[in-house]
Order: sequence, then structure tokens, then C-alpha cells
Amino acid sequence: MADPKGFLTTPREEWPRRPVGERVRDWDEVYVPGALLPIVGPQADRCMDCGVPFCHEACPLGNLIPEWNDLVARSDWHAASDRLHATNNFPEFTGRLCPAPCEAGCVLAINQPAVTIKNVECAIADRAWEEGLVPPRPPDRLSGRTVAVIGSGPTGLAAAQQLTRAGHTVAVYERDDRVGGLLRYGIPEFKMEKRHLERRIGQMREEGTRFRTSTAVGRDVDAAGLRARYDAVVIATGATAWRELAVPGRELAGVHQAMEYLPLANRVCAGDLERSPLSAAGKHVVIVGGGDTGADCLGTAVREGAASVTQLDIYARPGAERDEETEPWPTYPRLYRLSAAHEEARDLRSAPAADADARLFAASTLRFTGDAEGRVRSVRLVAVDAARRPLPGTVRSLPADLVLLALGFSGPDPADGLVDGLGLELGPGGTIARDGAFATNVPGVFAAGDAARGQSLVVWAIAEGRSVAAAVDRHLSGGSTRLPAPVGPYDRPMTA
Repeated sequence: MADPKGFLTTPREEWPRRPVGERVRDWDEVYVPGALLPIVGPQADRCMDCGVPFCHEACPLGNLIPEWNDLVARSDWHAASDRLHATNNFPEFTGRLCPAPCEAGCVLAINQPAVTIKNVECAIADRAWEEGLVPPRPPDRLSGRTVAVIGSGPTGLAAAQQLTRAGHTVAVYERDDRVGGLLRYGIPEFKMEKRHLERRIGQMREEGTRFRTSTAVGRDVDAAGLRARYDAVVIATGATAWRELAVPGRELAGVHQAMEYLPLANRVCAGDLERSPLSAAGKHVVIVGGGDTGADCLGTAVREGAASVTQLDIYARPGAERDEETEPWPTYPRLYRLSAAHEEARDLRSAPAADADARLFAASTLRFTGDAEGRVRSVRLVAVDAARRPLPGTVRSLPADLVLLALGFSGPDPADGLVDGLGLELGPGGTIARDGAFATNVPGVFAAGDAARGQSLVVWAIAEGRSVAAAVDRHLSGGSTRLPAPVGPYDRPMTA
């Protein structure tokens, strides 16, 4: 380590966010531009270079965190970029979007604030692009083998880039009009500006990866015919079958899934639309679901000018400190956190600090009620205990002109024709069944990411993409591969 006393002398300092009143008036990223690099060196110096780096184990990608922390502390950005990209194709994505299970596993976090690993990662990635340290890496020679990757989210992109660099000819099929999957149309601009995505896609094109947009395999292209044209197929469509809420009033106008709402806001930012047809402007918005997708809806609604926004979470409010009985270090704890979106909604409420959180915890939805025209007008809810049993005398109603369901996803949508077209077997949870080598029941067809694993994190998606690429390369090469495989499909729990 560069400074053996850094963790004793330097307090944790995170990338500062722009003032709420400024950032809610635009769609730019919430962080202060240029404020990260001046602080990240001393923060990297807080790394203790532990004999057993639990941060490395906590990361699904197996990132070499102590190594690139030391290199950043010494201002060796070129070497730091090399070490980071050795395990992660898209660190500028994870540096902005990952919930950082590595920080939960930081040894320093046993009794002090963890090293700002996520911020260091983002700084390395951004500095590498600024200094031209990540040029395209086309293969030296082609293998003559072809691979179709279905889906262009983080799993599909990681798999495609690895397989292209291994010398295979790769075509990525994307059902939307632009490449990126949820990175494009699910993640709001204020969490990750799409210029970062465009930059990587440009790099991949120069390396030789081909993209086929507005092409839904199973609908626009026959799935079995596609399989016959390629030596291998990777299914990386994500978990697109959203979970429903079967309560009275679900059929009312104004009740929508989060993934009907968020893509429209991204299309406004892209210039496709002048105004979203589901805009929250002037409306009372209720978001059902307490996860990250719900928070994304929250920040989006605030920027669109909602009259009020409330997010319902069926779980009780977590504590501010790790519960060592149920979530001992180095597991990822469920803590009370105030995201950028929650900060913004708090300001919108103009309530005393103690009552300002836009979230209602331990709240279960009973029904939606509407007006004579069939439009939603309120949400009826009840407080619940830890076993989700209603508590007597706690029924209440919230005004609602727009209700957004952010309840997660179960697996690939069976209606898209891909699963049936290829004759794929499904697991008990509705995900694509596969073996320990990512292979499905159909020879030459592999599955990775949320489509096979179930809903998970962006860091898991990239890890699965890298791993399935190694499995496919081994299949095409007759048993060997030079591609790294950070994980197998059953190596670790589904979430951090």
C-alpha cells in the first residue's frame, strides 16, 4: 500500500452530488463534474491491502481491488486501467450503477466506513477514456466460427465483446431500436448518461462486433432458423417478464408498469419524444415497490414535475447500522440509505426532516380506486408487520393520478416466441434452465444473465457475460479457452 496509515488518518469522502435544486431541473448525472479525481487518490490510500481481500471475494467479477487501489494512490493510471479492465469490460457502468457489494466486504468496514471502492473504479474508468487508454482491441485473426448473441444489455455486451476479441464473428440481436437493453431504456439519464454507453458500443463496433437492432428473435426472425445459421447462440435477453400486482382496480387507466414508464422518459432525453405520454407532470404519483427501479421512477417523476411522489415498500424500515446477528460482516447488509432520488423527493415534500422521506415502509397495497371515467384516483393501503400481516386500524388512502408498479421481474417473457421457438426448457422460477457450463437443453445454445439467473445486479450481469463467453469459446474451440471466467452459474447466491 502507498500509505500504510491512510486508513487511520484519512476519513471517507464520497463523490459529492450537485445541489438538489440544480439537478432536478436537468437530466445530467447527479454528481459534481470534475470533483471526483481530486479526492480519489487519498481515498484509494485508505485501502489496507489486506492479507485476505474480502472485497475481491465479494465482487462477482473478482475485481483486483487492492491492486488498482494501490496504483491509483501512486497515480499510475495506465496500470490501474489495465488491472481494472482485466476483470471488468465496463467499469464506467458498474462505477455508477453497482450497489458495491465489495464495500460491504471491505475489511475496514468491520468498524469504520469502507474504502470508496466504487468511486475509485469510476475514476479509473473515466480517466482511462480521457487519456485514450482503452483503444479498440480487435482480434489478431478470425476463428471462422460465428456466434449470435440475443440481447444487448450488460450480459449480452460483455459476452459479445469477449467472444469478438477471441476471434469469433459475433452478431448481437436487439429488439429495441438502439443497443443497450436496460442500460439504454431502463436506467435514467441522471444515473448514467448514455454517452458512456455510446462510447463502449463504438469501441465494440471498431473491434468487429455487429449489431442488429429492431430485431426480435422469435418474432421478426425465426429462432430455430437463427440457431441453424450460427455455430453457437447466447441468450442474454434479461428478465423481461415483470411481476404483477393482483389487486382490485389494477385495470384502471393510469396504473402502469415501471418499464412502461421509464423507457419513455429516456426517449424524451434522446430526442425521440417532446413529452412522455405517461409524464408525471402535475400528478400525484404512487410507486409500488421499494427497490432501485422504484427509486428510478421516483427521480424521474420529480424531474417531470410531479405534484407529489410516494414510494411504498412492503418491508420495514431498516436500521442505519449493520445487524450483526442476521447480517454479519462481510455479507451485504440491508441498511437505511438515502439515494439521490430520495434526496430529491424529500425536498419536493417540503416536510420536516423527520417526516420528509418519500417512502412509506411496511406498507401493503389493498386496492386502486378510480373515477367515473375509469382513471385511477387513489391507492388504498395498510401497514403490515414483519410477516406481512395487516395491522388493525392502519388502513389509509393516498391520492394517485399515476401508479407505477416496480415489483421486479421473474424471467424471460414467454410471449416473445424465443423460448418456444428454440424448444428451451425452463426452471421452476420461469428462467431458462442451464447446466454448470451455461449450456441449455438445446445443443449450441447457451443462456446467461437475468434470463437464466433471475433478476440480479449489473455486476452479476457483466460477470455472467464474461463467463458464458468463456464457455462458448471452449465449446467452439474443442475444450480450451484463453478467456477468463470469473463465475459459474451456481457459484454464489443470486444477489449480493
